[in-house]
Amino acid sequence: MPVNRRQFLASSSLAAAASAIDLRALFAMAPQAAQAPPQTAFVAVRGSIGYFTGQGGTIGWHVDKKSVVVIDSQFPATAKICLDGINERSLSHPLDYLVNTHHHGDHTAGNVVFKPVAKKILAHVNVPKLQLEAAAAAAAARNAKPGAPPPPPPEQVVANTTYEKTWREDVGSEVMALKYYGPAHTSGDSVVTFEKANVVHMGDLVFNRRHPFIDRPGGASIANWIKALEATVADHRKDTIYIFGHANTPSQVTGAGADLLYQRDYLSALLDFVRGEMKAGKTRDVVGKITDPLKGFPDHGPLIERVLTAAYDELSA
Repeated sequence: MPVNRRQFLASSSLAAAASAIDLRALFAMAPQAAQAPPQTAFVAVRGSIGYFTGQGGTIGWHVDKKSVVVIDSQFPATAKICLDGINERSLSHPLDYLVNTHHHGDHTAGNVVFKPVAKKILAHVNVPKLQLEAAAAAAAARNAKPGAPPPPPPEQVVANTTYEKTWREDVGSEVMALKYYGPAHTSGDSVVTFEKANVVHMGDLVFNRRHPFIDRPGGASIANWIKALEATVADHRKDTIYIFGHANTPSQVTGAGADLLYQRDYLSALLDFVRGEMKAGKTRDVVGKITDPLKGFPDHGPLIERVLTAAYDELSA
């Protein structure tokens, strides 16, 4: 997964808007997902909970004798591989829920694969609108390009069940709870908790040990993202296992509360650094070209324009 995601982010950054990755690139990638066979893996975490890695954001799953839940759907090619594996584990039990942690294409493009077998597709109330807006922007960008006619846009399957602040329900032997902590990575991020297993899927609220995507057009707020991570840790136990949307290496796809706080500290340091550069009179273009590693976070590698300009725009707003 990390290699595919890194390639994805690199190609997306070429179409970046002034403050963040252009979401059109996220959807433009979806038709290409089937071109190269991705490496995939199912990993059990605890109790009935596990995760699946392929191409895109990490998929979470819950399978027991009475219920099946899948969290996020990647792209159609890996969604099909994931669904086949889920069916093997559940003896083809229908999905009670497909949960979308947020609207980005590498978490929702595979919805079309799960739709026929999912009783409900669940997400925060802002997610369907954000997903359709991003898809429309991608279609407009494709149509504006000169040359051959653009390929048909990928089908958009959006959540048919939504919530505003919290949601909680029994799913077989488990209890699944969703909470919205306000704008962070986007304006529709859900934290998904399986209470009995004490496992939490963070979606893209954690890019573990790598530079994140800060979706300003999608309503992101770095300042509130910091608060959301702190609140999530406070709401869960010390032995909670967290599943992350993206990580620097496969071994870092899961972690503990300390990893959420490390992500918080990175975001705080990013804002402080950019704030200092702005006070020194540096322009957005100059700040965006800084490549020195962020002090205290060498494991993230050199700074990149995507995060620097997003922070600059938030501080300028």
